[in-house]
Amino acid sequence: MSGPVIECVPNFSEGRDARRVEAIVAAMRVEGVSLLDWSMDPDHNRSVVTIAGDPGAVVESAVRGAGKAAELIDLTRQQGVYPRIGAADVIPFVPISGIKLEQCALLARQAGLEIWRRFNVPVFFYEAAAARPDRANLDEVRRGQFEGLREAAGKDSSRRPDIGGPGVHPTAGACAVGARKTLVAYNVYFDSADVAVVRAIARELRAASGGLKGVKALGVLAQGRAQLTMNITDFEVTPISQVFRAATTLALRHKATPVEGEIIGLLPEAAYERDSEWMRQLTGFDEQSKILERRLATPLAWPGEAGAAPVA
Repeated sequence: MSGPVIECVPNFSEGRDARRVEAIVAAMRVEGVSLLDWSMDPDHNRSVVTIAGDPGAVVESAVRGAGKAAELIDLTRQQGVYPRIGAADVIPFVPISGIKLEQCALLARQAGLEIWRRFNVPVFFYEAAAARPDRANLDEVRRGQFEGLREAAGKDSSRRPDIGGPGVHPTAGACAVGARKTLVAYNVYFDSADVAVVRAIARELRAASGGLKGVKALGVLAQGRAQLTMNITDFEVTPISQVFRAATTLALRHKATPVEGEIIGLLPEAAYERDSEWMRQLTGFDEQSKILERRLATPLAWPGEAGAAPVA
């Protein structure tokens, strides 16, 4: 790719209906945008899509995806174990090359405005694109999820969207649009179905509770097993190997053992630790298809194109 390149990683609140997810991804096909990854998680009832390319084209692609999600996903009928406020739940823009985080924040503002103008879905801005200091933290924006936000926005002016509203869309909720640095979405499964154990581990690990810097963590039940689901937002300060060691040490206190890991989306080359224990536990990890910089060189076919693979 020549010129500035940004990445966008929209998360959609649908992980069980492959036809809907494929339709959302297909709607995001725009000239100048490459499809790098897409996957479905039925337990979280969530899909994660990774695209990259020309900044303006990526903004358009993300906006179209948000519109198709609003058309196809009804949050009043949707349930999952992962917090969500919208059909297109979060849309982060990430600088890759030739562009700064501050410019991605401006692109996020542009995308948010278009989502409201075209589809009447209200928008909250978060992290580097936040319009208010208390909304820099995505967890605060999603407090109460769709159901809680739907009620709160009508009563409390401090919970109203940054664009649109004052309430949320009746079926599509609201969309959190932001700009951030590259992060790693990392899940660890344990040899137990005891969710209380992983919630205790998550509480000690996450930065918000005084744990490891740049770590967000939740404990959930997925695939019949206790799962520690994490976003590692600063893997240079807190490498994933350090997170894994800390999680393992905490698990021993509860007589639990991490047995399997997975990366959601793509792994930046800088976070790749080839011979580490956490990487040996990963399932379905292929260097060529799961490392961001390598996938940029060999993007996926869009749904409907020759050679396109079904959603994972």
